[in-house]
Amino acid sequence: MFDSTTLLAYIAAATALVLLPGPGTAWIVAQAIAGGSRRGAQAAIGLETATLIHALAAGLGLSAVLATSAMAFELLKYAGAAYLIWLGIKSWREPAPASGQVAGQVTAGARNLYLRSVVTGVLNPKVALFFLAFLPQFVAPERGWVPLQFLVLGVLLSLIGLAHSLTLSYLIGRFGRGASHPRFARWKQRITGSVFIALGLRLAVQQRS
Repeated sequence: MFDSTTLLAYIAAATALVLLPGPGTAWIVAQAIAGGSRRGAQAAIGLETATLIHALAAGLGLSAVLATSAMAFELLKYAGAAYLIWLGIKSWREPAPASGQVAGQVTAGARNLYLRSVVTGVLNPKVALFFLAFLPQFVAPERGWVPLQFLVLGVLLSLIGLAHSLTLSYLIGRFGRGASHPRFARWKQRITGSVFIALGLRLAVQQRS
């Protein structure tokens, strides 16, 4: 379906997208700090499920709607910005858990972590922009069924993203959780919340290229 040159060019572009810090990276970092490598991995699976949703949407033509409709694009942008700001405010307002409460709270939160991660990924405009502005350059009708091409490219992007997120989660879980004092945990929440709020505000004022 794809020749080697096209695939290598696409993989290079997809890797650059994944390595570029954004809402997805901040989400993985926050979850890995809160609950270690396992929680980070759970969040990663949710984010990459969202990547596949973007791929299916692109294959079905929804990306074309976003590309041609300024209103649709603005709705996606502001929805993503509002969600990031909400996450940041929530992180600021939540009290820091005591040392003995951390494990129980992480277990309880794991039940909806996957769905929250999917929402975070779906509302991530960095991924949406990649699918509507860049990925179509690698799709050609003469290669076969177009939705399948989008899905294959989406799976490749998802695998690259998953490898990156799992590595990041492992490193943070292995080396980044040594300080468990409640005061330190509170500052971690504030820093994470500030990052989300800053990303949301930056997204809200971002202009369509």
